[in-house]
Amino acid sequence: MADIRRVTDAFAVAPQISENDVEEIAAAGFKTIIANRPDGEGGIEQPRMGPIRAKAEALGLTFVALPFSGAPTPEIVERMGGILNEAPQPVLAYCRTGTRCITAWALTHSGQGTGQEIVDAAAGAGYDLSSIESLL
Repeated sequence: MADIRRVTDAFAVAPQISENDVEEIAAAGFKTIIANRPDGEGGIEQPRMGPIRAKAEALGLTFVALPFSGAPTPEIVERMGGILNEAPQPVLAYCRTGTRCITAWALTHSGQGTGQEIVDAAAGAGYDLSSIESLL
């Protein structure tokens, strides 16, 4: 079972999902899955994007691969923002723990004057983004 953590009505994050979680994700109403975890990052036991993508697309979901390691670069933030603006909603993004997904999501709002609201939304989903509030 996927550990889905709602951040807003349109966005949620999860730690690593598997192909078997995709039906539950679709049943929960998600329209798009974003993969922020590179294949093989967790070794051979880590579920790969290919089967997750195939299952998602077979169920009519949009699947977008935007894998990255470490903190999101400005390019990743820009690409994430574009995906979030264009992808059918609601969106579920996943990585190893969900932290890089929610960090990239938060940074897409940089300069919009909503830093505390973003930190609060992340906290409601179990993530502490207070250390980057000044960037938001």
